[in-house]
Amino acid sequence: MLRVLGVSGFLIAVIGIAFWALQHADDTGEDVARPECDLLAGPCSWTTPEGQWQVSLKPQLVSMGAHRYELVVETPSAPDRFLAVLRGRSMYMGEYPVPLQRQSSTQFRAEFDAPLCATGSEMVWQVDLQSGQQPLGTESPVLYFQAKM
Repeated sequence: MLRVLGVSGFLIAVIGIAFWALQHADDTGEDVARPECDLLAGPCSWTTPEGQWQVSLKPQLVSMGAHRYELVVETPSAPDRFLAVLRGRSMYMGEYPVPLQRQSSTQFRAEFDAPLCATGSEMVWQVDLQSGQQPLGTESPVLYFQAKM
């Protein structure tokens, strides 16, 4: 009986160590922090092997206290099913996909209202670019903006 428990414990330990090693096998220790870019401070630009990218965001006052935003993305090539996904940085409030409409062969545009938190007047949102479900932007800066009431 003791032998069975000993062998079982050994097998569980080996499986646990193997699982841990497989999860950490891709860690090269070279995590490079992406620079951050405040979209309301001005356009954000970066270069990829495909070419130059530029993203700009302009607030538009719709009515007293309500802000609508215009997002314009210049790309070197047209991604399939191109969208921007809003994700809360200062607080998790879910994910909000914003479909980008083609304006020209390399320019896309969207208008959206950023959700606001009921407990505060300011919310910081991160904008992640995606082609369908695939994230774009491993070379891009972290794009963000602060929505205000």
